[in-house]
Amino acid sequence: MVNFTSSPLIPAIAQDAKTGQVLMTAYMNQESLEKTLESGQAWFWSRSRQELWHKGATSGNYLNVRSVVADCDGDTILLLVNPEGPACHTGAVSCFFTEIPAGTPEQEAEVMAALRGAPIGAPSPEVEEAHPMDVLFAIIEDRKARNPAGSYTAQLLSEGIDRPAKKVVEEAGEAAIAAVSQSDQRVIEEMADLWYHSLILLSARGLTPAQVYHELQSRRR
Repeated sequence: MVNFTSSPLIPAIAQDAKTGQVLMTAYMNQESLEKTLESGQAWFWSRSRQELWHKGATSGNYLNVRSVVADCDGDTILLLVNPEGPACHTGAVSCFFTEIPAGTPEQEAEVMAALRGAPIGAPSPEVEEAHPMDVLFAIIEDRKARNPAGSYTAQLLSEGIDRPAKKVVEEAGEAAIAAVSQSDQRVIEEMADLWYHSLILLSARGLTPAQVYHELQSRRR
């Protein structure tokens, strides 16, 4: 049985029932476990929002539960699931895709900061709530603050506002050309370049994606 006595929250691991691939981890309390068993879809507890979280309710990437298994101590849950779409908020099939290389403590700290999507020493956002654009922007801000050697991002930011601004114009043109004459994959690649350089431009001006989100929301009719 599941043991919520020692802790009201326990880790829950989602694994693809067909492929065996580990997709993600989150936390469950007793209510989210009950909802999972009742509905047949994964429910978790959001530690940052302090509320129940129905996986896929916003993205449509639901986890349809085939079985729920507790470990020998009853303090970890394994969900065997049939996923509808990617499980990771980044759009990847699984949240586990970044290998952590061996290295110096400083190098390992940098890797972990990038994985968290936050500068070294900053609080890490909840994985379930991190928007891909926010994750990328946090890494850009980290590069700006530390200016590591060999970083393309840091180099662009060190050259003032003109260089990132020119790159946005250049990438926008390439995205438009791809849209009218090239493959879907090429359009996706060019749009990724445009979004990336647009975030660099925001950083260079001391602005944030959140301010753009707010402006877009204010235009909703």
